[in-house]
Amino acid sequence: MSASLLQPCLGRMLAALLLPLLLLVPAPAWAAATLQVSEVTLEPCPGDDVAAQPELRRPSGASCYALRGTVANPGRKPVVDTDVFALILDASGEPVLQNRTRVGSIGDVPPGRSSFALRLAVPAGTPGPLQFRNVKASGFSAPVRSRAGVDDELLPLEQALAPGG
Repeated sequence: MSASLLQPCLGRMLAALLLPLLLLVPAPAWAAATLQVSEVTLEPCPGDDVAAQPELRRPSGASCYALRGTVANPGRKPVVDTDVFALILDASGEPVLQNRTRVGSIGDVPPGRSSFALRLAVPAGTPGPLQFRNVKASGFSAPVRSRAGVDDELLPLEQALAPGG
């Protein structure tokens, strides 16, 4: 067999051998990372918070609640575009946010423990006290959403709920 005929045949054999190996390679760099969430509380937004206006003045018919907690990133790199998931229940155990377990985004989580705070709009008249279950956080090792600029600041509403803010 001539060398010119042997070359395409070797190329196909090599491809056939390498393809199964590529399927065994670990997940890509943007793989999801699940983080530990603890010290979770759910309480009405502070009285001085812009979103905590009295119900009579709020045309939306919603009450403001703050979900706060601590998230732990055991890795050596930040977890980015992190979302928080939770089941929010009213006093009778019924879901408050129908068909929705993603309660918000907490952005990037550096290695170690970090505090977070999310604002939730709960329909006015929901019987309390509210409860929560299955609080989880999940993010990625590389950005999956468009990023804010380095000089961009938090919105006033985000600043009011920011941990330590």
